[in-house]
Amino acid sequence: MTTWPTSAAPLTIGVAGGSGSGKTTIAEAIAGKVGSGRSVLIQQDAYYRDLSHLPPDERAKVNFDHPDSLETELFVEHLRELRAGHPVQRPVYDFAQHVRTGEFETIEPRSVLIVEGILVLVEPDLRDLMDVRIFVDTDGDLRLARRLERDVAERGRSVKSVLDQYMKTVRPMHLQFVEPSKRYADVVIPEGYNTNAVGVVTRMIESVLAEEQT
Repeated sequence: MTTWPTSAAPLTIGVAGGSGSGKTTIAEAIAGKVGSGRSVLIQQDAYYRDLSHLPPDERAKVNFDHPDSLETELFVEHLRELRAGHPVQRPVYDFAQHVRTGEFETIEPRSVLIVEGILVLVEPDLRDLMDVRIFVDTDGDLRLARRLERDVAERGRSVKSVLDQYMKTVRPMHLQFVEPSKRYADVVIPEGYNTNAVGVVTRMIESVLAEEQT
């Protein structure tokens, strides 16, 4: 059931869905419409665990689609700090090398926190911090095509490595963790980016913010 925060706490929106579902595009669209002065987008994949202690060939074998690959405890801590009105130092992750760079980005609290990632509805501690939970429900073939294009162009991966990873971990983890988490969603958006759905969510946010100002 959707619950609303008091005026003392930011409105926290969770956006989940499979890799390549379009969830990042939707989260960014919502953040853009609400405005950077009132919203901030926090992406779960910034919280991948640092693998610098492993040789490069071993890092690539890690199952990055399993909840254990993420430092969820730090993510939860940061969200609690943001909801309490405190800035946090979010780690910067190098996806090509599978390590944290040692640099940090300061995330300032805003009236609306938008939390995005494939597993954000899987973890109970994360779900409990969300006021609205969104799941982007997109067919597997489209998700694979988008992931293939992204990983080759942006992360320097070969087509074979992307397809191997998809079959070994991405698809099984989607079926085991991501797809079942849809049952926790308050809003399900079909087939990736949907202008009407983004408009509905944005109007809902605007309504809540307007009520808090009265």
